[in-house]
Amino acid sequence: MESRLMRLSVFFVAVAACSLVVPAWGQQDTWSGVERIVAVGDVHGDHAQFVKVLRVAGVVDANENWIAGKTHLVQTGDVLDRGPDSRKAMDLLMKLESQAAEANGAVHALIGNHEAMVLLDDWRYVSEGEMKAFGGEEGYRKAMSPKGKYGRWICSHSAVIKINDLVFAHAGITPPFARKSLAEINKSIRGELNKGDARGIAMDSAGPLWDRILAMDDERLVAKDLDVVLKAYGARRMVVGHTVSTDGILTRAGGRLIRIDVGMSGSYGGPAACLVVEKGVFYEVRHGKKRRRLQLISAASRPASSQPATRPAALRPAGPSERQRPLQEAAAVSGS
Repeated sequence: MESRLMRLSVFFVAVAACSLVVPAWGQQDTWSGVERIVAVGDVHGDHAQFVKVLRVAGVVDANENWIAGKTHLVQTGDVLDRGPDSRKAMDLLMKLESQAAEANGAVHALIGNHEAMVLLDDWRYVSEGEMKAFGGEEGYRKAMSPKGKYGRWICSHSAVIKINDLVFAHAGITPPFARKSLAEINKSIRGELNKGDARGIAMDSAGPLWDRILAMDDERLVAKDLDVVLKAYGARRMVVGHTVSTDGILTRAGGRLIRIDVGMSGSYGGPAACLVVEKGVFYEVRHGKKRRRLQLISAASRPASSQPATRPAALRPAGPSERQRPLQEAAAVSGS
């Protein structure tokens, strides 16, 4: 009897311990020693374009199975909205998460502003086809709730991560938010989405899911902001999506910022292209074209200029959101 009780005790202790185990990749925010990274920007419900870019980057085969070994795939958010096939894109990412882990690689599906919007009941960009894929409004709401299959999956992810010396975020991290660790930002956003709280970081117009300052502000001032942020996280560059450029991948501030939202979805008509980093060398890889090596230099903290860069009064923030307002009109045109 004692022996049986002892075995049961060991069993229940083991079960309790397992319940405390952090899901693979879900709560981790930093990785090092990764030799190959593939980073894909906003998908916006265009599964076909997403598959096309994954194939040209050597991530999946013709059957959409993982063939990239130890590669880390980063999708910087906004799988949802605008297009009809976000469910298919999420199903593919879920499958690849498991397959990549088996190959000692990883898939990082970051939270974007459109994931946050949908989970917080802002459905203004949900397409008819997207909702139909879930059987209509009721099915969509159930699946995308924090307790639903897809909402729960999104809530298990991070919004900001660091791989080697690269920080990845959907829109970008500005100095006011760099006072928080990556783990703190992620914990806050996960908590807000789980609780249905639209008053926090996830929906802050100056937060890492929304702010376009780094993508659109005066480049000399952006370089100064990046000096602060990258130093805070011990990084050299930041990779972001969110702000569309259908001309392909763009760099700013001497390569400190890399913009990878190429508008690949049918909503924008951009190319099937992504960022590939192999042993420290950066490339744009695009379907139907030869890959292009990105010329990156180190940005000075004070870029050369005959006059010091100063923001107009409207762009000098007293708080983290004041600087955003002058960019919102442009943002409405440029996407996300």
